Amino acid sequence: MKKILLLTLAVGCLSLVFGQNISQNGGLSADQIATLQNSYKGTGVEKALRNAVVANDINKLAKNYDNNTAFDAHFSNQVPSKAITDQASSGRCWMFTGMNVLRAKAIAKYNLPSDFQFSQCYTFFWDQLEKANLFLQSILDNRTKSMEDETVKWLFQNPIGDGGQFTGVANLIEKYGIMPKEAMPETYSSNHTSQMSSLIKLRLREDGLILREMANNKSTTEKMLQDKKMEMLKVIYKMLVFSLGEPPTEFTWTQRNAKGEIVSTDKYTPKSFAAKFANEDFSKYYMVMNDPTREYYRVYEIQYDRHVYDGQNWRYLNLPMSDIADMAIASIKDSTNMYFSCDVGKFLDRETGYMDINNYDYGSLFGTSFNMDKRQRIATYASGSTHAMTLCAVDLDKDGRPLKWMVENSWGNKYGHNGFLIMTNEWFNEYMFRLVVESKYIPATTLKLFDQTPIYLPPWDPLFAPEE
Repeated sequence: MKKILLLTLAVGCLSLVFGQNISQNGGLSADQIATLQNSYKGTGVEKALRNAVVANDINKLAKNYDNNTAFDAHFSNQVPSKAITDQASSGRCWMFTGMNVLRAKAIAKYNLPSDFQFSQCYTFFWDQLEKANLFLQSILDNRTKSMEDETVKWLFQNPIGDGGQFTGVANLIEKYGIMPKEAMPETYSSNHTSQMSSLIKLRLREDGLILREMANNKSTTEKMLQDKKMEMLKVIYKMLVFSLGEPPTEFTWTQRNAKGEIVSTDKYTPKSFAAKFANEDFSKYYMVMNDPTREYYRVYEIQYDRHVYDGQNWRYLNLPMSDIADMAIASIKDSTNMYFSCDVGKFLDRETGYMDINNYDYGSLFGTSFNMDKRQRIATYASGSTHAMTLCAVDLDKDGRPLKWMVENSWGNKYGHNGFLIMTNEWFNEYMFRLVVESKYIPATTLKLFDQTPIYLPPWDPLFAPEE
C-alpha cells in the first residue's frame, strides 16, 4: 500500500512540475485563462451580438448594406454569352472552363445552337485514366526513394483527383480528340465524383505499394514492372467504364444551326470531330499568373502538375496585375473568352453573384480588423486559387481603366447573376490568380519572356493545388 501511495504522489508531483513548465514555456496557465475569461464582459451590445452570431449565418450579419447600391450588370465590353453549364458535384471547373472557351469559338464559327456543349464526360474519362498512369509511372520513377521522401509522400497523398488546370484540357484534346455532349452524356458518377474518386484512390495506393515492392526485388525486370502496371490500369479502365461509360471510338452526330435547323448528319471519330470543331493550336495559349510572393517577369514550372505523363507540366509567367489586365482587356475587346481562376469564396455574395472586398464587414461584427495584403495572405496560406471560370466581360471607364469584370461560371444558371459572377476591379486585383491568354494579345516583349529557363517549384506548394 505504501509503495502504491508513494507512486501516486510521485506521478502527481511530476504532473504538477510538467504543468508548470508547459505554462512557463507558452502554455495557458490558470491565471491567463482567468484573464481571458474576464476580458469578455458579455454586456450590452456584446451580448446582443453574441446572441445574433450564435444563431445566424455570419455572412448575413456581416453584410455591408451600404455597399448594396454598388451592384451594376452593365458592361462596356462583353463576349456574347452562351448557355450556362453545370459541373454539378464535381471538381471539373478547369475542364468546363477550358471547353467553354473552345465552344464559344465553335458556336460563333459554325452558327451552332447556344446550348451546344462538348462532352465533359468523354474528356473526364481519359483524364482519370491518364492521371492513374501518371501516378503509377511516377511511383516507378521514384522507386529508389524512401516512403519518407517528400515526392513519394506527395504522390501517395495525391494519387488522383478531379481537379486540374488548362494544360490538361489542351493535352487531353490533342491526344484523344473531343465529341459533342450527346455522344457521351454525363453519368451519376461524372456529376458526383467523390465516391468513384475515393475508390480509385484506394486502388491506386495499394497498386503503388505493390510496384514499389516489386521494384525492390533484384530479379524484377523493367518489362515485368511495365506489364504489372498495365494489369493495374486494366482494372482502373474497368472501374471508369462502370462509372462513366465506355468512350465511343466513332459516332454519328447531326449538326444544327442556331435556329435548330439540320445542317448535316455525319459520322465522326473524336479526332475528326476535334479537327473540325475544336481545331486549336494550343501552343499559342499561354498562362500568366499574379503571385506577389515571387519575382515578377520570371517563368515558373510546377513538377508533376500535369494530367498526362507525356504531356506538359503547368508553366506560367508571373506578372503584375496591371500587365494581366491589359491582356485580358485586349482579348475581350476582340470577342475572345479566357480561362481564368481565382479565390472564388472570398467576399462572394452567393445570392447576387457579386464579388467585392466591401461586401462584408467582418471587422465591425467581431470588433477587430483583417489587414493582410495579397502577398501576406498567400504567404500564410490564407488565400490561393480555388476555382476556374471563363472571363468574358469588362466594364471600362472613359479613360479605358477597368471598373469591373464578369465571368461565366459552371454552377448552373440559377446561381449568381443568371449563372455569371461579377467582380469589382478591386476584388479582381486581390483575388485573381491565373489567366490563359492567346499569344496575339500578349505584347512581344512579354511573350519573349516565356523563352527563359523556368524555375521549378514542388507540387506540394499550396498555391498550385488543382482548381476545382
